[in-house]
Amino acid sequence: MQTALKKYTLQLAHTFTISRESRDEQDTLVVCLSLDGKTGYGEATSNPYYKITIEGMMAEIEAVRDQIEAYDFDTPENFYEHLESLNLHKFTLCALDLAANDLYGKLKGKPLYEIWGTNTDKYPITNYTIGIDTIEKMVAKLQEKPWPLYKIKLGTPDDVAIIRELRKHTDSIFRIDANTAWTAEETIKNAPLLKELGVEFLEQPLKADDWEGMALVKEQSVLPVIADESCIIESDVEQCGPYFHGINIKLTKCGGLTPARRMIKRGRELGLQLMVGCMTESTVGISAIAQLLPQLDYVDMDGAMLLKGDIATGVEILGNGKVIFPKLNGSGIELL
Repeated sequence: MQTALKKYTLQLAHTFTISRESRDEQDTLVVCLSLDGKTGYGEATSNPYYKITIEGMMAEIEAVRDQIEAYDFDTPENFYEHLESLNLHKFTLCALDLAANDLYGKLKGKPLYEIWGTNTDKYPITNYTIGIDTIEKMVAKLQEKPWPLYKIKLGTPDDVAIIRELRKHTDSIFRIDANTAWTAEETIKNAPLLKELGVEFLEQPLKADDWEGMALVKEQSVLPVIADESCIIESDVEQCGPYFHGINIKLTKCGGLTPARRMIKRGRELGLQLMVGCMTESTVGISAIAQLLPQLDYVDMDGAMLLKGDIATGVEILGNGKVIFPKLNGSGIELL
């Protein structure tokens, strides 16, 4: 197996602001794994919140390149077990695991969702994310991208007023992501007002470790609450069970498709609603997420839609949310 690493800087269509940061571009790493004339692609972005840099991920992979390339590749699951023994960060694992899954499907001549025994007859549509900005600019973003389902980033002193104003300009469903910016009291107070304004659920309103606060929210909130920053790795699913109605699984945070599928299985066993989310990433990462669609209740896979330009082809998302799955096998990715 041959390994190649490619660094890209993705330009965003608009400045993207959440409760803790703003950015106009996103660095990302694409890992290419090649075997028997086929190449699989995986992606992981840099992330200041988790102290992840592209250079750090590349250095990790270079340090174990020989062990990666000498592996007698059979299945992504066995390869993942091998990678875990190399003590790599989850983001690094994700890029490698996504590439391995894409490669496996291409070698087998089937898309991943078919290999996993699912079909694409029914799947949730993705939301489109509106970052924090002035009211005028947030309204302009709604009007620029008519969409049936929006995720609105909040974490300001005027959050309910923002939603009240946005509601005047669209009948679409809203989801709210406060990115840990609220208290339990704020969440419980805001929930009925937001429900009246057509909000479907709240994502990670409290700090990731505020379990006492989440117990109150779970008991008193009139809207479902989905874990994000509280649910990073596999063991977090169990811990989140009593405190949230659902979980948002991020491939980069948990380490890729292989652990994400295990998290989906455990979440179902616990009766949790299941969502997979994205970073601001290219079609490489988004096409991997798309393979999981038949297994999910919700999905946030708009990362590539927020870019000025893409670096790959793969899954296509149409204006009504419908997904066109690629004709290529695996995750169906080709670099441009």
